[in-house]
Amino acid sequence: MTSSALKLSAAALEGHLQQLKRLRGSREGQPARLPELKAWQSQRLTRTYADVASQPRCRAATSFFIEDLYGPKDFSSRDQEMLRILPVMTRVLPKSAVETAALAIELEALSEDLDQRLAAALGAAALNESSYAKAYRDSSTPAERERQIELIDSVGQRLDALVKKPLLAGTLRLMRRPARLAGLGDLQEFLERGFEAFRAMQGAGEFLALIRERETGILKRLFSGTPEPFSI
Repeated sequence: MTSSALKLSAAALEGHLQQLKRLRGSREGQPARLPELKAWQSQRLTRTYADVASQPRCRAATSFFIEDLYGPKDFSSRDQEMLRILPVMTRVLPKSAVETAALAIELEALSEDLDQRLAAALGAAALNESSYAKAYRDSSTPAERERQIELIDSVGQRLDALVKKPLLAGTLRLMRRPARLAGLGDLQEFLERGFEAFRAMQGAGEFLALIRERETGILKRLFSGTPEPFSI
């Protein structure tokens, strides 16, 4: 990555972190049903990918996808720390890791925005497939949801490319202590979990294609109002 490309990735990362800070800045300003929604979505993903998680080579990657890329975790304190020490990141972390982090935080910012809007659109309705589908249509556009899937795929592709670099595993291990000292412990752990999960698959193309296919199919069924949108 050139110096100008690194600056663009760092600038993008800062912008997405600022968006997350605004979205998570006040608990009072968040929809009351947001935790309930996130738990429901996590359970849905676990059901959708239970067959994939049962395969030993894909188990860790499936867990990483559900818990780290599209899960209910709240990294508010991490967001604040990353904003504070952002200039240090571009010096401490490998350039490829900064680009991967920028894509991952963009995905997280978009997902948080979509989740908050969907939770607000639920109103007082009991949360089930029917009410979820209606709130999903009312609170987002197909283009936004397609972008979400595209970002999941992009982060996965980046991690798959990283595991093919023979020296990166050692570099990540060496970065543990300086990353923690710089306030980047959460990001470092995210990168290591993703690296190890994707390395175990020895090629993520089939796994990522399956996610794209299933999530795109669900997206289309949700927007078309098809009954049982999450059936596979």
